[in-house]
Amino acid sequence: MADNGMEPMVRFDKVTKSYGPLVVLDALDLEVAPNEKVSIIGPSGSGKTTVLRMLMTLERINDGVIYVDGRPLTHMQKNDSLVPADERHLRRERGNIGMVFQHFNLFPHMSALRNCMEAPIYVLGLPKREAESRAAELLDMVGLGDKKNHYPSQLSGGQKQRVAIARALALRPKIMLFDEVTSALDPELCGEVLNVIRALGSEHNLTMLMVTHQMGFAREFSDRVCFFYAGKIAEQGPPDQIFGDPRNERTQQFLSAVMDAH
Repeated sequence: MADNGMEPMVRFDKVTKSYGPLVVLDALDLEVAPNEKVSIIGPSGSGKTTVLRMLMTLERINDGVIYVDGRPLTHMQKNDSLVPADERHLRRERGNIGMVFQHFNLFPHMSALRNCMEAPIYVLGLPKREAESRAAELLDMVGLGDKKNHYPSQLSGGQKQRVAIARALALRPKIMLFDEVTSALDPELCGEVLNVIRALGSEHNLTMLMVTHQMGFAREFSDRVCFFYAGKIAEQGPPDQIFGDPRNERTQQFLSAVMDAH
C-alpha cells in the first residue's frame, strides 16, 4: 500500500458500481503504489474484473472517484468541484493504462506488427516509421520477432496473447491490467504468457493489476494479493500470508476449494 509518502498510482475512493439492484463494487477503497504488482483473486461475481473495467473506463461508476497518478480519472474539475468526466477527459487520462483481455481482441485483418502499430499512430500520433520500430521491438521482447508479419489466425493462443501484451505496451502505459489472461489457453501455453508478464514485472517500471485464477503465479509474482468477496476486499496482504495463513474465513474457504480443484 502507498503509505511511503508517495502518491498512489491508482486509488479507488469509495467506488460503487451497480447494475440495477445488483451491487458489483460496494464503496471500494483500494490504493496501489507506483510499480506495485497486485493480484486480485476471488470467486466469480465478486467484482474482480469490474475493478479493471472501471480503470479502463469501459463502464461508468455509480459513486465515488477513481484517481490515476494523482489525478481524477472518472471525474474532472469544473468550477472548483468534481463532475463526471466527459469523453475527452477519459480518453486523455486513459492513455496511462494498458489492458490485456482474456480473449486477445486482436484485429484479425492486421498482422502482429500492424496490431501493435495502430494505437501509437492514431492515439499518440507517432510517425509510421517510429511506430513500426517500437512495435517490432516489443514483439521481439515478447519473443515473437519472427512472427511479426503473421496474422492472428496463423498464431497459437499463447502467441496471440503475447501480441496483445505487446500491443498494450506500445502506448507506453504506466499501469498494466491483466484480466484472466491465461484462462482461455491450454496449460502448456500459459507458461509462455506468464513468463512474458514475469519479465515485464522485473524489467520495467510498471504498476500491474492482475485478475487471475493462477494461484501459484499470484503467489510468486505479486507484492500484494487482494481477495475480493461481494464487491469488497475481504482480505489483503503479502502473498505468503494470504496463501499460507489466510485470516478471513471466506478467504480460507475459497483457497481450499481452489487448491482442491487442482
